[in-house]
Amino acid sequence: MAKKRDHLLGPGMRKLQPKLRMIANGSAEVNAIRSELCSSICVSDATKVTHHCVLDAAAPAAARAKQPAIKRLDSLARTIEANVFVELIGSDGDAESLGKMNQSAIVSDPVPGESARRRRLVAATVRLDQLGTLAARDDVAYIELGEHLRTPTATVFSDQVPAPAPGLRSFGTAAQHGFGEGVLIGIIDVQGFAFDHPDFLRDGGELSRFVNIWDQGGDSHAPPGGFSYGSEITQAQMNAAIAASRAGGLSATALEPQSQMVPSSHGTHVASIAAGNRGVCRHAFIAGVLVSLPHEDMDRRRSFYDSTRLAHAVEYLYAVAERLRVEHGLTRVPVSINISLGTNGHAHDASSAVSRWIDATLATPGRSVCVAAGNAGQEAPKHEGDIGYIMGRIHTSGRIAARGLEQDIHWTVVGNGIADLSENELEIWYSPSDRFAVSVRPPGGDWIGPIEPRQFVENRQLADGSFCSVYNELYYPANGANYIGIYLSPLFSQARVVGVQAGEWAVRLHGRDVRDGRYHGWIERDDPRRLGRIGDREAWRFPSFFSSTSNVDNSSVSSLACGHRLISVANLDERNEKINISSSQGPTRDGRFKPDAAAPGTSIVAANGFDDERRWTAMTGTSMASPFIAGVAGLMLAAQNNLTAAQIGGIIQRTAQPLPSHDYAWRDDAGYGVIDPDACILEALSIHDREDLT
Repeated sequence: MAKKRDHLLGPGMRKLQPKLRMIANGSAEVNAIRSELCSSICVSDATKVTHHCVLDAAAPAAARAKQPAIKRLDSLARTIEANVFVELIGSDGDAESLGKMNQSAIVSDPVPGESARRRRLVAATVRLDQLGTLAARDDVAYIELGEHLRTPTATVFSDQVPAPAPGLRSFGTAAQHGFGEGVLIGIIDVQGFAFDHPDFLRDGGELSRFVNIWDQGGDSHAPPGGFSYGSEITQAQMNAAIAASRAGGLSATALEPQSQMVPSSHGTHVASIAAGNRGVCRHAFIAGVLVSLPHEDMDRRRSFYDSTRLAHAVEYLYAVAERLRVEHGLTRVPVSINISLGTNGHAHDASSAVSRWIDATLATPGRSVCVAAGNAGQEAPKHEGDIGYIMGRIHTSGRIAARGLEQDIHWTVVGNGIADLSENELEIWYSPSDRFAVSVRPPGGDWIGPIEPRQFVENRQLADGSFCSVYNELYYPANGANYIGIYLSPLFSQARVVGVQAGEWAVRLHGRDVRDGRYHGWIERDDPRRLGRIGDREAWRFPSFFSSTSNVDNSSVSSLACGHRLISVANLDERNEKINISSSQGPTRDGRFKPDAAAPGTSIVAANGFDDERRWTAMTGTSMASPFIAGVAGLMLAAQNNLTAAQIGGIIQRTAQPLPSHDYAWRDDAGYGVIDPDACILEALSIHDREDLT
């Protein structure tokens, strides 16, 4: 039986986002294990983890002994923390400086674990047992869990490739923009930055063009001012390592290591495209933020890698620009940031906390943020054995025409020898003028529901031992829309582990009061990751997906790339003069035109990080297209350093060129067309021109 929301919640708890409330109401054991899979949940260092666990009591003892799979806890964590965004009630005092440094802008009591604040949004790390007290505060409007950051899915080509031609990504002239001199290109990424790669060296190869790297998962140096985690590597330290490497046998990155240094590093490749010596903005300052996304065989329990870390990264890069401005005696150091990471949760309408945070920063002139649209564009196999469509079937939409009618959505959890130990999430958003009830049916099971508006089912244990939670919310605080959240959770216990039931789950929407009737749904994606074995089955964290009948092949652009003022970038297959099949499509849920434009993103040659044998490699993805436009935005800001993000976006739209057989109309895959860098620079230079007709 569904419960009425208002009857169960204590004071203030209705201010918690449903997913956050589900976690807060979970047991310490469940949440400690959940932290292995949830990017915004972290356990204390006191928790001990072993690698030997009885996963299936029915399996023969000999088989169990050979299955060191899902990690178990020797002792429960005393402290389990969540990264959250807290929306406050009160002044819009803006925090232009880093973290807690701008105390004068704080107009209400500090939030426990507060790490950064912008206007009424606070990023904080809060103990789960403190959430109720925090939510009960009169100055707190709402608390939202940090969103999961998806691992980049760029395709890497392993063959040896030659260096890109020196003039390949050269646009405009030095007189127009100085090739980006005086601009900061900020790269927020993963897998490490090979600051000693030839594409980032200057002055005869003795110095790095990187001015700073904030390794959010590192511990070799002190964290940057205003933050309590990570390691900040300075340009002086990088240059010292480069000098020492020439005297000894170790590479500079081995002497000055980062927590991630993956061969063919994604972050290195992206930085090379945007600002390498053979990149677009080739004389700019470069700063990198390495998000702590641990490798699959590392213990992720003690690591945060969620959207609050993006907010921190953005604030850090603006602080670096301010430091450079003072050090070099400049009037302004414009900043062009690239984020080739994505989120897929929330409403895809720029109302998520991190989207509002980034949009707020872009109100200041001299700033630009580019975000990869995502690689979820493929809806069907291209050939036998092709499973790329699994990553593409993330969106559904439809319309309930009238009261009393119903609509079914079919949602597939992978089976065939795989046990899915991820927490599968489906979010459905619809008009506040409507009222829908919802029912859920497991594969071969009975219907749960209907769950009416303002009712919920929380942690309902199913016959196989796994759990289902359903929330039917009205007037979501961030956007006023109605929201249905469905969560399928595995069972984790000392005795056994049960994955989410494989097969086709049915979600039925019941029209109770219909005025508009339209709805959109998205699956929060998992990064495919092998975890071990459970009995005779492989344990995986694996993405669920919509059936071919329920999937709707548009509006798959990453929710992070739906922001109002940032530039959302699609992947152009330049050789074949078309958009790559994997490139995500728009529009946003609220009908805005994202992606904004396309840039070359297929088989792009750039720096190959942490590999002394192969200095260059080719990669494909919107991850490669986005830094191209970030570099162009850097050139535009070098030409006119007081451009606003809105002006940069307008210029890119105005000057974009249609693909063959297309017109100038916005398209859901290509945006307004292919970026024209030279035209962008000329338009930026002319933006303040006036013609006197008197």
